[in-house]
Amino acid sequence: MKISLRAGERIYINGAVLRVDRKVSLELVNDVMFLLEGQVMQASDATTAMRQLYFIVQLMLMNPTDIGAAASLYGQHHAALLAVCENREMLDGLAAIDEMVGGTRYFEALKRIRALFPLEQAILAGATESPFKAA
Repeated sequence: MKISLRAGERIYINGAVLRVDRKVSLELVNDVMFLLEGQVMQASDATTAMRQLYFIVQLMLMNPTDIGAAASLYGQHHAALLAVCENREMLDGLAAIDEMVGGTRYFEALKRIRALFPLEQAILAGATESPFKAA
């Protein structure tokens, strides 16, 4: 896989953070877990349930040698979402995400979570049926 980075851009590879000082292309010749700087969510941006799930999975990807605490938090958060969710599309997405996380396919899980952001936003705005049971 070939990745092009701009000057000053960061990439997170298997827990390491690399920053380039000029435009560069990297070729990843083996299996690695990576995130580009633009895909990294800051803790302050994890303002909804799905964004929090994204942040947790992101932690698992960014620090693959120490995922114990993040994996435990993921399990709790995912279970809580399943307990309150009623929307079929959201439930199907959560099941797929859990399968990916269980197979350590964190990048794919992040992509699937991002794909659910618009649905979550529509639900929160009241544009579709609520995925959450009344508390």
